[in-house]
Amino acid sequence: MTVWVLGDQLVRQRGPLARADSDERVLMVESRAFARRKPYHPHKLTLLFSAMRQFRDALREASHPVEYYTAETFAEGLDEHFEAHPGDELMAMRPASRGAANRLRGLVTERGGELEFARNETFLCSPDEFDEWADGDPPYRHENFYRYMRRRTGYLMADGEDSPVGGEWNYDEENREFPGGDYDPPEPPRFDPDETTTAVREWVHEEFADTVGWADPEPFFWPVSREQALAALDNFIDHRLPSFGPYQDAMLESEWAMNHALLSPCLNLGLLRPTEVIEAAIDAFHERDLPVASVEGFVRQVLGWREFVRHAYRREPGMAEANQLDAAHDLPEFFWDGEVEMACMDDVIEGVRKRGYSHHIERLMVLSNFATTYGIEPKQLNEWFHAAYVDAYHWVTTPNVVGMGTFGTDTLSTKPYAASANYVDRMSDHCAGCPYDEDATTGAEACPFNTLYWDFLGRNEDQLRSNHRMGLVYSHWDDKDDEERAAIRERAEEIRRLAEDGDL
Repeated sequence: MTVWVLGDQLVRQRGPLARADSDERVLMVESRAFARRKPYHPHKLTLLFSAMRQFRDALREASHPVEYYTAETFAEGLDEHFEAHPGDELMAMRPASRGAANRLRGLVTERGGELEFARNETFLCSPDEFDEWADGDPPYRHENFYRYMRRRTGYLMADGEDSPVGGEWNYDEENREFPGGDYDPPEPPRFDPDETTTAVREWVHEEFADTVGWADPEPFFWPVSREQALAALDNFIDHRLPSFGPYQDAMLESEWAMNHALLSPCLNLGLLRPTEVIEAAIDAFHERDLPVASVEGFVRQVLGWREFVRHAYRREPGMAEANQLDAAHDLPEFFWDGEVEMACMDDVIEGVRKRGYSHHIERLMVLSNFATTYGIEPKQLNEWFHAAYVDAYHWVTTPNVVGMGTFGTDTLSTKPYAASANYVDRMSDHCAGCPYDEDATTGAEACPFNTLYWDFLGRNEDQLRSNHRMGLVYSHWDDKDDEERAAIRERAEEIRRLAEDGDL
């Protein structure tokens, strides 16, 4: 039996590798073809390939015999492996991405081998467990699932009681504060590239020069090894977790990381396990008397939302193509080149071009909010997220972007996350330096978020007015007369023309 370690399953403490004998053969295949399929951010490719090579070297240092193939395709890598080991039997954790298991099994079977899948232990909730909880078709409700997981694991539950620590399940209402422009959060950790990472970074920029050129990357700094991932976790717990809660939705132009954990790349590669991340936060809560709102907010992201979206994606095969509002506009070019005058969009997109990252509220309430109100086809935005973010895989981007972000499906959210400039102004310092007027809805200086928000409500009225959570906003729409509605439509079309021409 050979343990096949896939590139996003770099974990030794769980799964088939944890149960393997020290002399059991390990297979790893580094495929270049997948990296050519999309214009991936160079940080994403550097992170993935360096982490795989670091993992290979760590296994070899621990005396595991590792066969590491660098090939154009998985098929070519498997050709080499089965030429050396005819009829080999492989064991791997089941991939999270849709259809990957069947494709990989087919490649192995075609070469005379066998491939068996074990449970993917980079997640906490198994498919069978989620399916039993869901007990039917969508819509799925995250809050219900999150409470189920709290009870099942005992995380942040009162001793011997079926009640949450602190008396509340969810402290989201306390986690929407704005710190002010002079707030100085702790510096996020940066990891200097070693010889392996440096070589990978240089190779990525040369090998994939035709596809990574849209980005404007700063020096690579993401953790690529188990040791660096643990150091990143310690840094978050020690320095940023205490203030994570109240400011988790805030946006400051000069502070790209705020108090966010920045651990999703490590979690999604397997370098960190969700259990150890959650338990580190809970241990700090008890030992240092940290604010319950901060710890609960972080636990909710990992124990609740991460697990929830993985299974919502798994159970809904049509999600990637969903487009219930029939949004049909193309993704504007400024998502790639950063040429946009809107201060909030400019700051977030430039951050993505530099680091392959922005935090969750920037993804939802700036980028996805713009796409939703503008009317961008959800699939196009989803593909951009998948290529642009270092922590992006289809199992996580598709439900977040198509489901929650653009309301392409109501599988996991009950209303669209659409908002005017008022939200951005309240939760950021962007509007103060923006050439657009955050208080105006029509006219040449009106903030596009205001115009597009009302235009979105108007053009989707037939589908959204009956939504019980949209009654209040449609009462405000009803207050607008025909002349104002016409001016909104006219300004919205102008905004789309400006965006298509690169002049927004």
